[in-house]
Amino acid sequence: MSLGAFSISLSVKDLATSVAFYKTLGFKSHHDMSEHGFAILKNGEAVIGLFEGMFEGNLLTFNPGWDQNAAPQDSFEDVRAIQERLKTAGILPDVPTDPLGKGPANITLTDPDGNTILIDQHVDRPS
Repeated sequence: MSLGAFSISLSVKDLATSVAFYKTLGFKSHHDMSEHGFAILKNGEAVIGLFEGMFEGNLLTFNPGWDQNAAPQDSFEDVRAIQERLKTAGILPDVPTDPLGKGPANITLTDPDGNTILIDQHVDRPS
């Protein structure tokens, strides 16, 4: 099962301070949406999303349909197919998606240690 692009999504107290900190570590701005309370930074293939006031705690994030540069992929496993595969394996999403949907969708689940995983597809279901 391919889950697409991977990033860590961090809940931050002050977006500007966190962006400056990670830039000092060598990260560069990849998608600046500061006016909406978030920014995506990259260092090589490592991707960090910084989100101010959007959610509690930190998330492991996967994006089916995207590569590590957020470029759409022609072929990928849709989040609804991933959801069905997980259910068949006995892993139920905390927040499921409509299995009949066609557009962007996401599911949220929790690993055995309490870590939140977001599988967040931004592109339409492949044909």
